Amino acid sequence: MPAVSTNLRALTSWVGIARLSAVVLSCLAFSLVASTGEFRGSYGTWCMFSWCFCFIVTLLVLLLELLELYPLLPLSWDDFTAAFSMLAALMVFTSSVVYPATLIKGSCNSSKCARQAVGTTASCLCFLAYAVEVSLTRAKPGDISSFLSTVPGLLKVFEAFVACLIFSLLNEYSGEPGLMWCVAVYSICFIFTLLIIIFTIGRCLTYIPCSLEKVLVGYNFLALLMYLTATILWPLYSFRGQGRPNPCNQGCSWDKHLGITFLTIFNLIAYLVDLVYSTRMVFFRAPP
Repeated sequence: MPAVSTNLRALTSWVGIARLSAVVLSCLAFSLVASTGEFRGSYGTWCMFSWCFCFIVTLLVLLLELLELYPLLPLSWDDFTAAFSMLAALMVFTSSVVYPATLIKGSCNSSKCARQAVGTTASCLCFLAYAVEVSLTRAKPGDISSFLSTVPGLLKVFEAFVACLIFSLLNEYSGEPGLMWCVAVYSICFIFTLLIIIFTIGRCLTYIPCSLEKVLVGYNFLALLMYLTATILWPLYSFRGQGRPNPCNQGCSWDKHLGITFLTIFNLIAYLVDLVYSTRMVFFRAPP
């Protein structure tokens, strides 16, 4: 058995302080919201899951770094922590927007409403803590030792997360060839992006018998073209000149289609930026 030592810098460094802040704030957010009982339904469940998941994983990261046990894990620790901090920032950000928008109703004049407001504030501050961690751990220009901490690597996490949001909004697309093509685009790009993230964390990319960096550039280019077609076809087939119905309550298909339209545009921009950065890293490197 290897001797267990402690590394106090895991708690006292700026990254450690950001993680400690995220642990405290995420715990505060889900505790306050849980005390109100107002987290039923798909949106409330998502928010509670986000806060609890980020709390548990961040606490585990802190413990592994404090006890210096992370080198025993069969994965790239820097890639894992970079990907998780980006994912946590996105999850907490969506929860900070979704929870007050869907679950806080009426005038705020009761203790329950006050707890909801404080929980929302804690969630927003938690997002800032994760954003600070992403900023502190992001690779410096020219450093590609940890791919998922570079801008293209962080964009991979963003692209996969946005695709998950798109899947959560999909409801009516069968029978329409244009919409089915868009769903195929979302699915194919999500699968390949997720595989890149998993293989990077698992240190499996070195076994690929080709120039990986050039393959990623080619994939980003194809994904950009595919998302460009989806950006055109999805609103064209979804709306067909139809306005927003009245009433259009929570869960309305028109609103979901509009949300998918904007998320598709976000991912199109993400793949464009990803392609630009990847191309610069591969073909325009500064001479050593």
